[in-house]
Amino acid sequence: MAKKLYYKIGEACKRLDIQPYVLRYWETEFPMLRPDKSSSGQRVYSEKDLATIRRIKELLYDEGYTIAGAKKKLDGEDLSTLAARTAQRDSKTQPPEPEEAEEAPAAKPPAKKPTPKKTRAKKTKKAPAAAKASGAAAKASGATAKELAALRQGVENALAQARGILDLLDSNSPKR
Repeated sequence: MAKKLYYKIGEACKRLDIQPYVLRYWETEFPMLRPDKSSSGQRVYSEKDLATIRRIKELLYDEGYTIAGAKKKLDGEDLSTLAARTAQRDSKTQPPEPEEAEEAPAAKPPAKKPTPKKTRAKKTKKAPAAAKASGAAAKASGATAKELAALRQGVENALAQARGILDLLDSNSPKR
C-alpha cells in the first residue's frame, strides 16, 4: 500500500487492525495522540500518528499494560523515533531493531483467602506437573534459561490467579 501524507480514521483503523471507536477512546486517554482535522472536520492521521497508535496497541494488547501503565511507558519513550522504527519495519529491508530489555509489569497475584485443606491438597498435587510439562515443552523448543524462568513465572502467576478465582467462586457459591 502506498504511503500517504494523511489517513482518514477508517483508513488508519484498517491499516492498524483496530476499530474506530477504540481509536477515538485512545484519543481521550493519550494526550500525545491528537490527530489533525481536515477542512470538513474529519480526523486525519499522519505517519507519526500511526506509529504512536501502533505503539499504544503493542503496549496494551501485546505487552499487557493497562492504560495508565501505557501512558507512563510512552512518556518515557521518544515518540519521534517511533515513526522511523515503524518505517524501517514496514520496509522490511532491514530487520527491526531489538526492543529494550524491559518487561511488562508482572501481574500481582490476588489476595489469598483461606481455603479448605482438601481443596488446597488437590491443587498443589497438580501444580508441579503443569510446571514440569511447560518446562519440558520450552526445553524441547530450545528456550534459554531466562526464557524458561519467565515462562515459569508466568505459569505460576496464572496459577495463583486461577486459585484466587476458584477461592472467590467457592466463597460466593450458595451453601447446600
